[in-house]
Amino acid sequence: MTLNEQKLAALDIQKIRGDFPILNREVRSGIPLVYLDSTATSQKPLQVLSVMDDYYRRSNANIHRGIHVLAEEATGAYESARERIAAFIGAATPKEVIYTRNTTESINLVAQTWGRANLENGDVVILTEMEHHSNLVPWQILAAERNLRLEFISVTPDGLLDLESYTELLKLDPKIVAFTHMSNVLGTINPAREIIQMAHTVGALTLVDAAQSVPHIPVDVQALDCDFLAFSGHKMCGPTGVGILYGRRELLEAMPPFLGGGEMIKRVELRSFQNNELPHKFEAGTPAIAEAIGLGAAVDYLAEIGMDAIEQHEQEIIAYALERLEEIPGVKVFGPEAQYKGGVAAFTLPEAHAHDISQILDSDGVAVRAGHHCAMPLHNKFGITATARASFYLYNTEEEVNKLVDGIYKVKKIFA
Repeated sequence: MTLNEQKLAALDIQKIRGDFPILNREVRSGIPLVYLDSTATSQKPLQVLSVMDDYYRRSNANIHRGIHVLAEEATGAYESARERIAAFIGAATPKEVIYTRNTTESINLVAQTWGRANLENGDVVILTEMEHHSNLVPWQILAAERNLRLEFISVTPDGLLDLESYTELLKLDPKIVAFTHMSNVLGTINPAREIIQMAHTVGALTLVDAAQSVPHIPVDVQALDCDFLAFSGHKMCGPTGVGILYGRRELLEAMPPFLGGGEMIKRVELRSFQNNELPHKFEAGTPAIAEAIGLGAAVDYLAEIGMDAIEQHEQEIIAYALERLEEIPGVKVFGPEAQYKGGVAAFTLPEAHAHDISQILDSDGVAVRAGHHCAMPLHNKFGITATARASFYLYNTEEEVNKLVDGIYKVKKIFA
C-alpha cells in the first residue's frame, strides 16, 4: 500500500473534527453548530491557532530588519512558511510566492501591474461568466481606463464552461485569460490545464483564481503550467488577512511594484528608488506576519492529512448531499453532477427566498450562505437573484447533510 493509499484509508473525520474547537460549540442552548459555509471561510484547527499564539507569546517582532533574537525568529518563521507554501503548490522557487491580503488583492496586483504595463487600447481579456466579482471588477476597472475588450467564456445550462465558445474567443488574439478553477456557486471544477494550454497556443498568459480549488484538491502550478495563480489563507484552514499570488519568476521580475514603501526597496534617494528583489518587491510595509506563519501551519496540516484524501472525502460528501437534496420536492440545485464539482451545493426553493431558508436553517444551528455570493452576473445568467449555498470541507459528515435536509423540509412546512 502506497503512502497515499494509507492516507486515504486512514482519514478519520472524527479525529479531524477534534482539531477544530469551534465545531464543539452550541449556537444556542442544546443546538450544536452544523457549519456548512466553508466556501465563504473555513474553520481553523488547533495546529494553526497554537502556532499563531506562540508567535505572539514568544517571538513577536518585525521581520527582515532586526538582528536580535526575536526578529530573527520571526523572520525565520515567516520565510519558512513561504517555502512550505511554495512546495504545497509546486512552485519552482519560493521567490515566485508573494504574500498578499487575499485572492482579491492578488488579482488586483496582476491587473494593476502586469496589466498596466502590457495592455493597450483594444486588447482582449478573456474571462468567464462564472467569475467571482474579484476576477471581474479589477479587469473592468482596467478596461475602462485602457479601452480594453472583455470577452466571456459562456456557461452551459448544466454549469460547465462551453469550450467551443472559448475556442472562438481565442481567435480574437487575447493577451490574458483569467478564470476560476472552481466556481464558488456551481462548484464546477474547470479543466484548468486544458484552458491554459489553449491560451498558450495563441500566446496569451493565464491567471487562475484558485481560491476554491487550492483548499480542496491537489494543485500544482508547474503541472498546470499557469502564469499566475491566486488563493486565500482563510478558505484553507488558515487565518484571514493573508493570501498568495504565485507568478512565474520572469513575469514577476518584469512587472513594476504594486505598492511603495518600506521593504519593497533596495535603495531610496529623494527623487528616485531602486526596488527590492523578489519576492519582497511586492510586499511593501510590515506584512501580516502572524497570519503568514498561520498559513504555513495550515499548509502543513492539509499536507499531513493529504489533499487526495480531502478531495475523495468531499467527493463522497457532495455526492451524498446531491442525492439527498434531489429527494426534496421543488429543490433546484445549480451546477453539474457530483463528478464535475467540488463540495458546493447552491440551491433554491419555490416556496422561500434564500435569506428565509438560511434564517430558518440557522434556528436549528445549520450555517449556510444566502445571496449572490459575489457572483451577480452568474445568478443573472440563470435568471435568479439569490441562492442558498451549503458548502462542505474535510470536517463535514453525512449526518450534517441529513440535518441540512431536515432543515429544508422544515422550511417547506413553514412556508406551506
